[in-house]
Amino acid sequence: MTAALSGSARRLRSLATRLTTPLLPDDYLTLINPLWSARELRGLIVSVTPEAEDAATIVVEPGWGWEFEHAAGQYIGIGVQIDGRFVWRSYSLTTPPSRDGKRLVITVRAMPDGFASQHLVNGVAPGTVVRLAPPAGEFVLPDPLPAKALFLSAGSGITPIMAMLRSLDRRSETDGGADIVVVHSSPDEDRALFADELDLLARRHPSWHVVQRHTRTEGHLDVPAGLDDLVPDWRDRQTWACGPAAMLDDAEQAWKAAGVADALHLERFAASFSAGAEGGTITFAKSGRTVEADGATTVLQAGEQAGIQMPFGCRMGICHTCVAPLSSGGVRDLRDGSEQRVADTDQSTRTVQTCVTAAAGDCTVDL
Repeated sequence: MTAALSGSARRLRSLATRLTTPLLPDDYLTLINPLWSARELRGLIVSVTPEAEDAATIVVEPGWGWEFEHAAGQYIGIGVQIDGRFVWRSYSLTTPPSRDGKRLVITVRAMPDGFASQHLVNGVAPGTVVRLAPPAGEFVLPDPLPAKALFLSAGSGITPIMAMLRSLDRRSETDGGADIVVVHSSPDEDRALFADELDLLARRHPSWHVVQRHTRTEGHLDVPAGLDDLVPDWRDRQTWACGPAAMLDDAEQAWKAAGVADALHLERFAASFSAGAEGGTITFAKSGRTVEADGATTVLQAGEQAGIQMPFGCRMGICHTCVAPLSSGGVRDLRDGSEQRVADTDQSTRTVQTCVTAAAGDCTVDL
């Protein structure tokens, strides 16, 4: 199917609804095509291509109802069935919107303790049907691009930046040369993502300066001292940075100290949790399920472990897609230790972010 519903497809779904009422038309349509679902967004994995020794690029064809356009730098949610239950994760899209609007591309690195990432890189096969969540995220390029730009990344932090560079490569056909510097660090050649393409982009665009570093031989980039050597005018550039938390923390401090904090745009793949909670029994009222969770397990993770289809987006407390009503008990924000609580006598609920909160004693969430 195309990304948008065609007129004939809409008529088919309407007819199916009338013919199958009171049964859901999905029960019949998905027998014909597993991507024909009005109940949820689905996609079909078209290809899985090794990208490095522990990474793969996955192409997904979205199914019925996918009417979303994404910007370079945004991410999508993808739910893959593992051992009988769907596990959700967010991954940056590594390409700008395809010219025909029919394909989504992500590049996934298999983390040693990554349950979903290991499966996507080493276990999933073309033809697999996955669930999808719409594109989200504010880590995007402005239009027009600033006169001077710096892209700073390490490890899999290159994935959203790669989408930006590919988008700029397209724009260059009309925008002319742009003053762009790319500094990317990877452990070594075997684990470097998109190394050949970065070299190609540098050759194609004389005004682009691309630096690829290998940390096992050159050490980690020292920010800001290392940047002073590689990019002496970094203070004058709008910067997009993505990578390990330590690198991003150093960048935040450096840009703030230089008085140019507004010129730094960050994308973090995980929230930084410094607080803990007591844990407790989490009751998911609408699903009728309860979970015993410790103080390091988020409400979102607890719900997923119970097999509940939890709403989520970034999984780091930024996009607020995961919000849910807390009807009793309390939760604690694992980022700063702040607590939200609803007394048994309260008639109202509080909205909490399930991806960054954990149970502070027994609590009930209306999901």
